[in-house]
Amino acid sequence: MTASLGKRAMRSLVFAALALVPCSAPRAATRPGVIRVEVDETLAPQRILHTHLTIPVQPGPLVLYYPQWIPGEHMPDGPINGMAGLKFMAGRKAIPWRRDLLDMFEFHLEIPPGVTSLDVSFDFLISGAGSGYSSGASSTAVLNDLSWNQLVLYPQGYASKDLTYVPSLKIPAGWKFGTALPGAKQIGDTISFAPVSLSTLVDSPVVSGRYFRVIQLTPGQNPSHEIDIAADSEAALAMPPETEAHYRQLIAETGALFGVRHYRDYHFLLTLSDDVAHFGLEHHESSDDRIYEKSVIDPGYRAATADLLPHEFVHSWNGKYRRPGDLATENFHQPMRDDLLWVYEGLTEYWGDMLCARSGLLTQDQEHEAIARLAAFYDREPGRNWRPLQDTADAAVVLYQADDDWTNWRRDVDFYDEGEFLWLDVDTTIRRLTKDRKSLNDFCLIFHGGPGGEPALKTYTFEDVVATLNSVAPYDWTTFLRTRLDSVATKTPVEALQNSGWQLTYSDQPNEIETLRDTIRKKVNLMNSIGLIASDEGTIDEVLYEGPSYAAGLGPGMKITQVGGKPFTPVALRDAVAASATSPVQITVANGNEVETRSIDYHGGMKYSHLQRVPNHPDVLDEILHPLAP
Repeated sequence: MTASLGKRAMRSLVFAALALVPCSAPRAATRPGVIRVEVDETLAPQRILHTHLTIPVQPGPLVLYYPQWIPGEHMPDGPINGMAGLKFMAGRKAIPWRRDLLDMFEFHLEIPPGVTSLDVSFDFLISGAGSGYSSGASSTAVLNDLSWNQLVLYPQGYASKDLTYVPSLKIPAGWKFGTALPGAKQIGDTISFAPVSLSTLVDSPVVSGRYFRVIQLTPGQNPSHEIDIAADSEAALAMPPETEAHYRQLIAETGALFGVRHYRDYHFLLTLSDDVAHFGLEHHESSDDRIYEKSVIDPGYRAATADLLPHEFVHSWNGKYRRPGDLATENFHQPMRDDLLWVYEGLTEYWGDMLCARSGLLTQDQEHEAIARLAAFYDREPGRNWRPLQDTADAAVVLYQADDDWTNWRRDVDFYDEGEFLWLDVDTTIRRLTKDRKSLNDFCLIFHGGPGGEPALKTYTFEDVVATLNSVAPYDWTTFLRTRLDSVATKTPVEALQNSGWQLTYSDQPNEIETLRDTIRKKVNLMNSIGLIASDEGTIDEVLYEGPSYAAGLGPGMKITQVGGKPFTPVALRDAVAASATSPVQITVANGNEVETRSIDYHGGMKYSHLQRVPNHPDVLDEILHPLAP
C-alpha cells in the first residue's frame, strides 16, 4: 500500500508540473534533430494504421502538437479523434502526458533528466464516413489513401518547414504505391523516403492498392507528370487512350497558361472507389483526387467529374506557389484566415473549368451546360440577398461544416462557383479594356510566374492582386472587386455571362451535365421549377426558400411517398412537374409520424438551364475556352 501511494503521489507531482507548462513556449534557439516516422498500413483494410515516431528531446517541459489546420482544407479539422493507444516511452520507461485543457491538439510532457530520445506510438482509426477531407473514409479492402497529417506529432516552437522528418511506410503484400515524396526505396513491403521538412511531408500523401496503374503523361520530359491510379477493381483502371490524350493536353495547356512549373515532378494521385470520401485536395507536387469507381471508364461519369483533376492541378500554381499571406501559416497550429479564398479557390475554379474545354476533357457544348447549371443556381439563390460573397470566404471555417439543407438560404462556400463568374467578369473586362490585346492569361503569366523548377512559396495580399491586374490593364480594380465582393444581390453571374457573349435561358430540354450529375448522385433536381431536390427514394434534401415547395409547407427531411395519389418514383415526380401547366403538382409527404397531401402552386412545367448567344455580341466565352497550346 505504501509503495502504491508513493507512485500515485509521484504521478500527481508530474501532472502538477505539466499543468504549469505555458501554452505558448518561446521559440527554440536551435532546430531539433531528425524525427523518424514509421507507418504500418498493412491493416488498412481493417481501417487502422500503426505509427511510431522517434523524436530527439532534451530534459524539461515538452509540448507536442497534432496537426490541426490542414492546408487546403481551410479549417481546423485535423482528425484527432482518430488517434488511439497513444504512448510516450524513453527506453523502457513510460513518460506521463496530459492534453491541454483548452487546446485539444496540444500534449504536455516532462522529459526526465538524461533522456535524449522519445518514442511515440499510436494507432490511427480510419473513418468510415463518406464525407470529409483527410478525415473522411480513405480505405477499402484493396486500397488506402494515406495523409501524413493523421500520423505525426511535432514539437512546439518551430516552423513546420524547419522540422526534418524521415518517413517510411509498410504496405500490404502485393500492393503498389504512388507519391510525390522524393527518394523512395522499397525493400520487400517497406518503402523508405528521403528526409523532408514537415511541410513537405504533410503536403505529400501516398496512394496505394492492389489494383494499381501508372500512366506517364510526359514520358522523357522534365519535369515528369503521371497519374497514379488505385482502384477497387482491375477493370476500373482502363482509362481510354483518348482520355489519356486529354490529360496530356492538360499538361500542355497549363504550361501555356502559366509559363513555368513550380515542381520537380507532378503526380495525380487518383483513387477510384465508391467507398471512400469523394473530394480533391491540392498539394504542391501532387493532388489527392478521389472519385467514383467508374469515373474513367464510363463516359457519363467521366464528364460529370471532369473538372476535378484540372482544378487541383491549377492549385499547384494558385494556392501552393502563390498563396494568401494569411493562409501561409508557420505551422499547423496557427489559425488561418480565409478572406482571400475567392482568389485561392475562385480563380482555381475558373481555370479548372476553362481547362476542361481547352484540354478536351469536356467539349465546348458540355462546358456551356456546366456553366449554365451554375448560373441557374445563382439566378435563384435567395441567400445572395443578405450575405455578400466576401462573407462566404470569411466564414469558410463554419460553412464547410454546415448542414446540406437550406444551403440556398444560408449560402454555401460560394467563393468557388460564384468566384468563377467573378473571374470571368475580370477576364472579359481586361479583354474589353485592351481591345482583346490582353486577357486573364496575361495576369497569370505575371502573377504565377517566377524561376520555377522547385516548390516555392510566394505570398500575396489583396493589394498585390490589384497591382498585377493594373499592370495588365489599368483600371479601378479595387472598386471593381470590392463592389462585387461586398455587395448583396450583385449581378455578377448575369453580367459576366453577357459580357462573354452568352446569357442564361431555360427550356424543357434536359441540361446534359446536370442530368449526369443527378443520375450519379441519385437525385431529382427540380430547383428551377418547384424549388425542390429529392433523393431517388423520395427524401427531400433541399427546398428553395420562399419557392413553390416552401410555400406548400415542404422542408428538408420530409419524405415524398406519393405523387398524384400513386407511389413515388423519380419519373412520376418529373412527369407531374412537366404536366403542371394543366394540373397541379400534388404530393403526399411524411414528416415523422405525420402524413399529409400538399398541392404545389406551380404551373411552369420542367425548366432546365442552358446558355444562349447574345445577339450582336462577340463570342468571348468560346474564345476563352479555345486551346492555347498547339
